[in-house]
Amino acid sequence: MAALLDRAGLEVAVIARGAHLAAIRERGLTLRTPDMEATVRVPAAEHASEIEWREDDVVLLAVKSQDTEAALRDLTAAAAPSLTVVCAQNGVANEREALRRFENTLGVWVICPATHLAPGVVEADSSPCPGIMDVGRFPDGADGLVEEVAAALRAATFASQAVPDVMRWKYAKLLSNLGNAVEAVCGPQAEDGELGAVVRREGEAVLRAAGIAHASTVEDATRRAGRITIRPIEGRRRIGGSSWQSLTRAAGSIEADYLNGEVVLLGRLHGVPTPANALLQGIANRMARQRLAPGSTGEHELLAALRGAEVSPEG
Repeated sequence: MAALLDRAGLEVAVIARGAHLAAIRERGLTLRTPDMEATVRVPAAEHASEIEWREDDVVLLAVKSQDTEAALRDLTAAAAPSLTVVCAQNGVANEREALRRFENTLGVWVICPATHLAPGVVEADSSPCPGIMDVGRFPDGADGLVEEVAAALRAATFASQAVPDVMRWKYAKLLSNLGNAVEAVCGPQAEDGELGAVVRREGEAVLRAAGIAHASTVEDATRRAGRITIRPIEGRRRIGGSSWQSLTRAAGSIEADYLNGEVVLLGRLHGVPTPANALLQGIANRMARQRLAPGSTGEHELLAALRGAEVSPEG
């Protein structure tokens, strides 16, 4: 997003961490797509306090959900509560945390197949449209500010429109993201298998019990149609999604608490059993802590565990 917004002529700065920050400062931020490679030079900070925030600045919050609280805490210490914060993130807990601190909180329905495995390099695997970034106010509504953010994202070649019910779309994305842990734990081939179907059924059951609306699979497919086209980059096809990438990078943490864990939380609140999501949440977190490679556990082992057998994350 930073690279494409910069290429569209908008003023952009990034906050990054560790080796990624060092690479951006040293070599710039490199974006690869199926059609081109470009390196942009953008100001890169390690902490929100290094940026002089202005009243009309917009923050695109793009960290994984487990890092949201720390990012918002730093931002709160550095910027005014009138700052606009846009949660371009998976999961449904980020907007609530942002709204505690910032009155102008927007949510984004993010459909953006991308890959980040090397410091300073990001690959956008869909082309010519890199992704869909539909924007709305949290908890609901769309106004001039939302339209401005959507227009900026369109200028950066994303498909983006203002939607008054952005959380309905984000809950639909939550259901599809339940397969992230299946892919990370068992490998990409397992996401569309029996285990993936089980975790989605649990997710649908808890949303029904909680009375939470979500966009239908037909609505989802219609919005994506003709926009998301994944193609090879330098002859390589995209292998795995964001949770798979977290384990591949040995990041030490994974987003399962805010994807599968969201279903587990809602299940506990509303009396709906969610054993598959709870099992995946625990194993994905353990694999991340132990820096195990993705795909270390077979799908059949987890299905057996759900039937009462024991399973170890080492496979």
